[in-house]
Amino acid sequence: MSALARNSTLFRLGRRILVKAKCAPNQSFSTVKKLDHLKEGPSLQDFIRGATETNVYVASRNEPIPYVAPETLRGQRRKVFLEVYGCQMNTNDTEIVWSILKSHEYQRTVNLKEADIVLMMTCAIREGAEDTVWNRLTHLRLLKQKRQATESKPLQIGVLGCMAERLKKQLIDKEHSVDVVAGPDAYKDLPRLLAMGQRGQKAINVLLSLDETYADVVPVKLDRKSKTAYVSIMRGCDNMCSYCIVPFTRGKERSRPIRSIRDEVLQLENEGFREITLLGQNVNSYRDTSESVEVDGPKEATLLAPGFRTVYKTKLGGLRFAELLTELAEAVPEMRIRFTSPHPKDFPRDVLETIAKYPNICNSLHLPAQSGNTQVLERMRRGYTREAYLNLVREVRHLIPNVTLSSDFICGFCGETETEFNDTLSLIEEVGYHTAFLFAYSMREKTTAHRRYSDDVPAEVKQERLRRMIAAFRRTAEHLNSQFVDRMELVLVEGYSKRSRTDFAGRNDGNVKVILPAGRILASRDASCEDLRPVGVGDYVAVRIVESNSQILKGEPLFHTTVREFYATR
Repeated sequence: MSALARNSTLFRLGRRILVKAKCAPNQSFSTVKKLDHLKEGPSLQDFIRGATETNVYVASRNEPIPYVAPETLRGQRRKVFLEVYGCQMNTNDTEIVWSILKSHEYQRTVNLKEADIVLMMTCAIREGAEDTVWNRLTHLRLLKQKRQATESKPLQIGVLGCMAERLKKQLIDKEHSVDVVAGPDAYKDLPRLLAMGQRGQKAINVLLSLDETYADVVPVKLDRKSKTAYVSIMRGCDNMCSYCIVPFTRGKERSRPIRSIRDEVLQLENEGFREITLLGQNVNSYRDTSESVEVDGPKEATLLAPGFRTVYKTKLGGLRFAELLTELAEAVPEMRIRFTSPHPKDFPRDVLETIAKYPNICNSLHLPAQSGNTQVLERMRRGYTREAYLNLVREVRHLIPNVTLSSDFICGFCGETETEFNDTLSLIEEVGYHTAFLFAYSMREKTTAHRRYSDDVPAEVKQERLRRMIAAFRRTAEHLNSQFVDRMELVLVEGYSKRSRTDFAGRNDGNVKVILPAGRILASRDASCEDLRPVGVGDYVAVRIVESNSQILKGEPLFHTTVREFYATR
C-alpha cells in the first residue's frame, strides 16, 4: 500500500472514531475538549500533502539526522558517472566528491550507459550555465524512464554545487527525475543521501557551513594523465558584489590551514604533478587562524590602498596569503604555482614581492576588473575606482616586469550607458590582457542588483557590446603575444595538441598556450648533440617562440630543463 493510501485510510478511521466518541454517553468535559480539538485538526488535504512531502527529505539544523543503517552507506560497487560544469572550483569539488564516494565503496565509470548514479556538479553564476544543466536533465530523464521500462537496474540522478544551493527543492519540483540535491557544504553527506534515494525517497541537503573546508578530505584527481592539479585553499566569499550569486551559494569565507594545504601539495608532487593552481573565491584574503599554526605575533591587517574599500570589516590575525605562497614555493621548488581568483582590493605589496621573489610562482595574475567605469563599479559594489585599479596595474608591472595579466569583464550591467561602456573598452586597451573572460550581464535572484536595480539594458545591446569587447581584447592580445616572438620561454608540456598528434601543447610562465613539435631534443642545456631525449607530457622544456596570434604561441623546443635551472641563467 502506498503512503498516500495508508494516510487516507488512517484519516477515514480517525473520522469514524471521532463520530462514535461524540455519540458516547456520559463523556467528560476533558473528553469533549479533546474531541473539539481533534475536529479542528488536520484535513484530508493535510494527509495528502504529508503523504507526498514525506517522500522528500530536506536536511534541517533544527531536526536530528534520520537513522540510516551503517551498511546502507556503502556503495556496494555501484557505478557513478560524474559531470562537471563551470569553474575550476567545481572541478576540485568533484574530486572531493569522488574521494568521499570512493571511500564508501562506489566505483567510477566514464560510460553513461552503465552508470547506476549520475552526479552533476553545477554552476549558477549565469542564466546560460543553468540552462545547460536543465537541458541535460531533460536528456537524463528520458534515459531514466527508458531504464525503468527495460531494465531492473534503476538510475539515480543527483544535482550538486551552486545550482543545487540556489534552487534547493525547486530542482525536484521542476524536474521530478532528480533524486538527490546537495549544496557545496554537504558533500560528506552524499553517501547517506544516496542511500535514502535508493529506497525511493528524494533527499536534499543544502545547509551552508561556517567552518567546512574539506581539509580532511584528500581529493582524488579525475584526470590521472594530467600533470596539473587544482588545490582549494578556501571556500565562500564575503565581498557581496551586487551582481554575484556566489556568497549565497557558497556561504561565508573560511580558509584551510596552511599545514593541510602543504601536505596535499607535497602528495601531489610525489604523484608526479608539476603544476598546481590554488583556488578560492578571493584567494588573497586567505587567513589561517588554526591552532596548529605557530605565529610569532599578531598579524596586523594590511591597510587597503587609496581608492580601495571593503563592505566588511577587515579581519585581524592569522597567517595571510603571502605566508602561504612562501611556504609552498619553498616546499616544492620544482612545481609551478598559480592561483585564482584574487580580488583587486586585496593585493598587498608583500604578495607581489613574494611572487617576484620565487621563480616557481608564475608571473601571471588574474585582475578581474568587471568594468572600466567608476560609476558602474560603484553600482557593482566592487570596492575600487577605475583610477585605483590602474594604479594597482602600474605597481604590479613595476614589481613584476614580465607579468601577464588576465581579467573578467561584464557588459550591459544595470543602467550601463554607452559612455560608461566605452570606459570598459578603453580600460581593456590601456591595460592589455593576455586572457580575458567576457560576458553579457545576467541578472541573478537574491543578489543586491536584483533587489535594487533593473536589468534595463536590452539583450541585443548587450550582445553588440559583447562583440565589441571581444574585438578590443583580441586586438590587444595579438599585440602582446607578438612580443614573445624570439624570446626563450619555459613551457610545461601538458599533452598533445588538439589538432595534431605530431605536436604538443603546453603553457609558458605567463599562462599562454604554446604549440611545439614532438620529437627528440637535447637532454639539458649543456648536453652534447648525441644526448637527446624525447619530449613528453610533464616535461619542462626551453622553447624559442617563432610565431604568435591572439590566442596561442608556436615555438621551437630547444632542450629539457627544470624550473631552477632555467631561471638560474636568466
